[in-house]
Amino acid sequence: MFTGDSSGAFLMRALHRAGFANQPTSERARDGLTLTWAYISATVRCAPPANKPTATEIARCLPYLDAELKLLRHVRVIVALGRVAFDASWRLLVRRGAPGRPKPVFGHGRTYRFGLLPTLIASYHPSRQNTNTGRLTEAMFDQVFATARHLVATRSPDSGSR
Repeated sequence: MFTGDSSGAFLMRALHRAGFANQPTSERARDGLTLTWAYISATVRCAPPANKPTATEIARCLPYLDAELKLLRHVRVIVALGRVAFDASWRLLVRRGAPGRPKPVFGHGRTYRFGLLPTLIASYHPSRQNTNTGRLTEAMFDQVFATARHLVATRSPDSGSR
């Protein structure tokens, strides 16, 4: 996901600067990119028309995201790229015991903690619409991933790991 397009380029640079990626670019599969203490997933598994997934598409794909989260046993932080990802992540955290009300408010950089559950960080999506207009800048994205990096380091099962 995100490989070879402008959203991916924006994301990979930020992941690299935060220490989650070994290189600042990913142009194709098997190009040497390695993520450390990071995993990229998607709320919707296919590219929907006009990049606007319907509620039905989201509902149909949510079990896959739920299964991935169950397999990733040591998740400390979820960085949700966009409102769709934020809402889906919150729904999954509610299934795991996060309070269902009040619903967290989406806003870039907002951070929500739910006890022992993963912390949820909201970010604008690195789409061209957001990056070309300045709604999302590299500095704003860097701050989100710096927060994630700090939380990963401080919420680890043992103090020596990230």
